[in-house]
Parts: sequence; structure tokens; C-alpha cells
Amino acid sequence: MDRITIKASRELRAIPGVRNFGSHIGRAQVADEVVGPNFTELWISIDEDVDYDETLARIQEVVDSYPGLYRDVLTYLRERVKEVLSGTSSSIVVRIYGADLDRLRTQAHEVAAVMGNIEGVNNLKVEPQVLVPQVDVRLKPLAAERFGLTPGQVRRAVTTLLRGTKVGEVYENQMKMDVTVWGTEASRTDLEALHELRIDLPNGGQVPLKDVAEVGIVPSPNEVKRESGSRRIDVTCDAKGRDLGSVARDIEAAVRKMPFDRGYHPEFLGEFATLQASQNRLLLLGALSLVGILLILYIDFQSARLTLMVCLTIPFALIGGVVAVSLAGGILSLGSLVGFITVLGIAARNGIMLVSHYRHLQVEEGMPFGLDLVVRGAEERLAPILMTVLTTSLALLPLVISGNKPGHEIEYPLAVVIVGGLVTSTILNLFLLPPLYLLWGRTDLNLSEEPMQ
Repeated sequence: MDRITIKASRELRAIPGVRNFGSHIGRAQVADEVVGPNFTELWISIDEDVDYDETLARIQEVVDSYPGLYRDVLTYLRERVKEVLSGTSSSIVVRIYGADLDRLRTQAHEVAAVMGNIEGVNNLKVEPQVLVPQVDVRLKPLAAERFGLTPGQVRRAVTTLLRGTKVGEVYENQMKMDVTVWGTEASRTDLEALHELRIDLPNGGQVPLKDVAEVGIVPSPNEVKRESGSRRIDVTCDAKGRDLGSVARDIEAAVRKMPFDRGYHPEFLGEFATLQASQNRLLLLGALSLVGILLILYIDFQSARLTLMVCLTIPFALIGGVVAVSLAGGILSLGSLVGFITVLGIAARNGIMLVSHYRHLQVEEGMPFGLDLVVRGAEERLAPILMTVLTTSLALLPLVISGNKPGHEIEYPLAVVIVGGLVTSTILNLFLLPPLYLLWGRTDLNLSEEPMQ
């Protein structure tokens, strides 16, 4: 990994636009991620004045030139989001659970074969689980009992030789250092030396390990992952050429048709699964909020007709957000949904302000219901509505103009939806709501013209 990283750093730094380079190999056991020395992350910064897509393509070309590696090219934010969602750096994850590792690997490759036939699947990978040589020590119970040894005594002796045992601590100059007993490097890598490892007997004397245990080299998985009390393996991929939702749905439909052994089952994770769960939760909370808005409006207006008029005009304010999403690529993300809810709130606020002002003019100032009332109310509410729209739009406009840059994966779709939705919501409140009020507002407001007590 050192050799590959150093060589890759030279090639990556030679790409025009790459400003600096850094890397780390593996992680310490107390780090946020614990990985082995076979894992490295290369951190690359590029200049802002270069073509991002072209530079990214060159970086990808360099990374792909190293065969036999599993690699991903991601921005920091995308990598963090994916790691939090599914524990992997891929957008779509099929996680297979089961008891036997060999059968898990077989099922994973069968799933990968099915996924490979689906249009739009890119960077298809099966989580690497390879067999590596490992020392295997199997106790001979009868022989150990004859010498008066327990399994724990044998295990401690072997562990001390191969992995080390902490026996104390030394404090010096406000530094604490562990004292560990460990076998020499030659003895740790020599199977014959391990056979001759001397184990102290309870009644004095020593016995070689080979007399109380069978020692050999056996193939063992390099990594075993467990979740929910079961072993698991991941098959991952990204989407290319098609939207993420369509690819994820096709994968789920194809994998569910596959026969799985008893005790083995797939689970579908990743960005799309999390997006669906978030959308469902957001829609549920949004529906509850809408019911609350209706109740509050009815309590204030004391008119079902005015309440429904304000609520029915709000969805028209979302048309601008839909058009903006289509122009920005047509991808609906969680940030876009938050933007829609924001536009909904602004449109509702402006509509309520306008209708409330109409009522104020008629009830408090005694202005008769008619065209003059509607025009005057719209003119007097023009400044507050435009101030709300302009301040919000100007604050978000830099994000929209800068485009979907790395680091703006969440803010950019949110800003696009809000700016687009504010355009239609403003037109709605200034040109559509006043005629509707003139058409529907007479009966309800006549009731409120009764002498006040």
C-alpha cells in the first residue's frame, strides 16, 4: 500500500489543476474508523479555476489504472453521508445475512451477477473477503488433562507468544508506557518454534505445545462482519446513466426473485432506501402540519370558505419549485423536499397576510367589499411580500449561480427549489389570490360586518 500510494501521488500531482495531495494508510484502533493496513485514503484538492468534470475524469483515469484494487472517487461530504447511511461509500447496498461465510460469498457473487445485468449499474463490487493464512491451535483435551493443564493456560501461553500480553506500566516524564511480554519475531513466524513453545506445568516442569495441542496453518477469512447477531456481506454499486431510484427499484425487484437458502436473506440499504424512509417520514409530518395549519386558519378566519381558499392556492406555489428541479436535472433529493416545505410555508404566510389585511380593511376601517378593497389590500401588502421574496432569493442566489459544486450537494437543490418556488408564489399572491378573494370572500365577510359588541 505504501508503494502504490507513493506512485499514485506522483501521477495525481502531475494532473493540471491538482493543488495538493495527502494520504493516510490504515487507522489507529482508537480512531473514528478502524481499518487495516490494506486501506488507504488519498486526499486531493483542486483549483477553483479549472474544469471540475474534466479534472475529475483525469483523477478517475489514474485511479482506475491500478488493477486489483477496490476504489471510489468521492468528495468529502458525499463520502461522509454515504458512510453514515450504510457504512459504505456506495449509493446502493444489498446486504446479505447468513451463518456460513463460504455460502455468504457464493450468494453475494450470485447477487452481483444478477445486478450486473441491470441497466445503469456502475462500480459493482462484492465486499472483499479473502482467505489468508492463520495459525490454528487446537487443544488436545485428554493430553492437556494428563499434564494437569487447563485450556486457559494453553491459550494464554500461545497468545503471549503471538500477540503479546500486557504485564505492567511504566511512568516517566508524565508519559505512560505499557510493558508487554511478546515472542521474538523469529518465533512468531516459525511454525516449528511454536511447536516447541514451553508451557509451565502446575506441579513444576514444562511441556512443549505440540504435546498438548495440534498446531498448523489454516486458511481463514481476512475479515468477518456481523450485524444483528448474524454474519453479513455487502454487494454495492452506484447509478450511472439513469436516476438512482429507478436503478435501486430494478435491483430490489430482481434480487427478491432470487432463491436464497434457508436462514439467508437480503436487505436493501444506501442512499435510495434512506431517501425513501426520509420522504415517508417527511410526508407524514407534513400532512400533520397541514392539518394543524387548517385548524389555526379556521380559528382565526371563522370561515371554512376562506380557510379552503388559502389552502387550495398554496400547492400552486410549488409549481416554480417543480420547474426549477426539472431545469436543474430532474433529480428529487431530500434537500429538494426541504425546499418545497420552505416554499409552502412562505406562500402560506403571504396568503394569510393578504387575506387578514382584507378583513382588517373591511371590519376595522369600514371599507365596503368590492374591487377597490381588493386592489387597495394588494397594493398595501405588495411591499411586505416583495421584501420577503427578495431577501430570501438574494440570500440563496449565490448558491444557485455557483451550481452543483462539491460541498453543495444538499444546499444547491434546496436553494434551486426555494428560488423557483418563490417566483410562482409571488405571482400567486399578487395576481391569483385577489381575484379569488373577490369571487369567494363576500359572504363570509358580510357576516363579520355585524356591529361589534
